[in-house]
Amino acid sequence: MGYFLRRLTFYFIAFLVAATINFILPRAMPGDPVTMMFANATVQVTPERIAAMTKLLGFVDGPLYEQYFTYIKSILSWNLGVSIQTYPQTVNAMLGNAVGWSLFLAGTAVILSFCIGSVLGIFAAWKRGSRYDAFISPAMLVVQAVPPVVTAMIVLYTFAIGLKWFPTSYAYTPGTMADWTSLAFYKDIAYHAVLPLFCATIIQIGGFLIAMRNNMINLLNEDYITMAKGKGLSDNRVVFNYAARNALLPSVTALSMALGMAIGGQMIVEIIFNYPGLGTVLLNAINSRDYQVLQGQLLIMTLFMLFFNFLADLLIVALDPRLRKGGK
Repeated sequence: MGYFLRRLTFYFIAFLVAATINFILPRAMPGDPVTMMFANATVQVTPERIAAMTKLLGFVDGPLYEQYFTYIKSILSWNLGVSIQTYPQTVNAMLGNAVGWSLFLAGTAVILSFCIGSVLGIFAAWKRGSRYDAFISPAMLVVQAVPPVVTAMIVLYTFAIGLKWFPTSYAYTPGTMADWTSLAFYKDIAYHAVLPLFCATIIQIGGFLIAMRNNMINLLNEDYITMAKGKGLSDNRVVFNYAARNALLPSVTALSMALGMAIGGQMIVEIIFNYPGLGTVLLNAINSRDYQVLQGQLLIMTLFMLFFNFLADLLIVALDPRLRKGGK
């Protein structure tokens, strides 16, 4: 419990630091968001209306510390304000509509790439120097080295535009009513997610493969592995029960960081496939100087990053008996 409370306190302080940076950065950007919002207005906008809108969106004159405490209060009450880009829609509603799609796409891609890359890395280490290792490791590194935008464009052109096997964009068929009780609707979502999910997965497999391979190679020379082989245990038992379990510990941290970054790290894939996730929302908010959405987006990314790192701390303690004994 002491370890749990110490880590929880650390992450709470980290969240406050991140929230402070999140407060400062948008205000350091050039441009007036309210003026930009009314720049293309077709009707005359009075100074009174601009002042009212400025107050509504929270860009009021006053000491910076007062604005800061107002901002912290709004975070604790989870009132992120009103979007400038899609006024009068609230930031909560705007981000709430997108976060589910990003969680589905990015979260599934990270988990799939971790599972596939770890299994491939285990066998690459066990069969080190074989034809399999000589092929799979460089091949995955080459795929990872290709910029995500290139990978996504090749996949889009080949399978969507050329072969016409899959749709080119959107999360489900345009004009379809979202019926979350219909199996056909879920099939439509899965059908539209095939290409972006494939791209988001394949570009991450190489990192997990190489990490697991290196961890396994270091462990395969340990005395307890030699003893397990000498006792006549099967290869599968030696690999998975002895080596892979310990090699998995460093990969847990990598997985947690990848999950934390995934919530906003698939922006290129989302933009190319016009997927309605947080990456697309973030790009549009940057282009329109939508400070409220920027702050809300970065806040969500921070929360996910801290949460998954905290989860990694707990998982490592649960997986490694030595840490549990040390804590006692």
